[in-house]
Amino acid sequence: MSVEEVSTTYHGRRGVDVGVRTARDAQAAWGATPAAERGAALKAAATAVEDRADELAAVLEEETGRPASSGRDGVLAGAGTLAQYAELGPVHRGRALHGSPDAADFAIPEPRGVVVALTPWNDPVAIACGLLGAALVTGNTAVHKPSERSPRTGRLLGEVLAPHFPPGVLQTVDGGGDVGAALVADPGVDVVAHVGSTAAGRAIAGSSRAKLLLENGGNDPLLVDADVDPRWAAAQAALGAFTNAGQLCTSVERIYVHEAVAEPFLDALCGLAREWTADPQPLVDERHTAAVHAHVAEAVAAGAVLLEGGPPVGRLHPATVLTACTPEMRVWVEETFGPVAPVRVVSSFDQALTEAADDDYGLAATVLTGSMAHAQRAWRALPVGTVKVNAVFGGAPGGAAQPRRASGTGYGYGPELLDEMTTTKVVHLGRPG
Repeated sequence: MSVEEVSTTYHGRRGVDVGVRTARDAQAAWGATPAAERGAALKAAATAVEDRADELAAVLEEETGRPASSGRDGVLAGAGTLAQYAELGPVHRGRALHGSPDAADFAIPEPRGVVVALTPWNDPVAIACGLLGAALVTGNTAVHKPSERSPRTGRLLGEVLAPHFPPGVLQTVDGGGDVGAALVADPGVDVVAHVGSTAAGRAIAGSSRAKLLLENGGNDPLLVDADVDPRWAAAQAALGAFTNAGQLCTSVERIYVHEAVAEPFLDALCGLAREWTADPQPLVDERHTAAVHAHVAEAVAAGAVLLEGGPPVGRLHPATVLTACTPEMRVWVEETFGPVAPVRVVSSFDQALTEAADDDYGLAATVLTGSMAHAQRAWRALPVGTVKVNAVFGGAPGGAAQPRRASGTGYGYGPELLDEMTTTKVVHLGRPG
């Protein structure tokens, strides 16, 4: 497939109309393109993203403050996801059905049509590549609206990707919340895939008639059992709470630690917080910094103990450790999305498990334990899409999970995302006469 220079970026409300109409006009031809050709186009796009990883990471750092080295890792993860879907798409097959011996019956996946992808600022390239890759390789056309906090990163990604597809197959529309709302409500849209806040996800659910894939906020717990090395557990907690300044969808948001290891755990966690603060990463903007610190200040006013941390300086918020946290505090029941580690000391693993499960969100959870019995109980009892035992991050390639409750609905990644991006048609072929 030849690479063509075409205009693929539109702005504001007018861009919504043009972008959706253009994508709809291009969909039938793209959907009829052989699956192997669609996969080859996606493979070429993956190579292009990899080749321009440094440029994408540099723009992301300028917009959000995420260090270029970390941002580059996210870009390369996005390229890897595109390459994975380039292989999976052409072998995404239907199934034969057992009917009459003189007929053929089968169920076959077909593209849904036009997919709108609304992506966040915290890991914009990796997330966009996943949603767009799955949409495009299955024969849909796509309209991408990046976060208004990282519009240049989103536009640049579109410029890298779009030339590897026929005109109209991939559009970028940038703008604020009004643009996102107009895209969601457009009757020409068949799928809305959104990664972002729970409030935005609820608004989308109330205004769209399209199929919805929502990965929204999380309030991910970390459970520290009595039989683990408290210093190792503290290192896991720091990694989960402070990586990317706590601005990850699956950051650790609340920590339950058994009283038997609480003192050395907290000592080690405070030491690690000081190390993270010595090499700080700015939060995305001062508005978000103020919101993060409001959670901390309110908790301290309500009785939490500030063991490590302090007020922010500009967009730099120190890595913070709070203890004596209670379930009534916003820092405990809402997603803080900053470098804050709220801790609650518990008297038993049962208490930790019961309280961790009693939450409005259902994205992910981590359990640190040496007990296989406790691990088995935990992964069965925690009502979340992903449970990680003895590691806050990691997992096998191709894993996919469905968020629960306020955290969203539908698969947002993995091979199952190809199923979400297609609809099944059942066919019966009988002989005439």
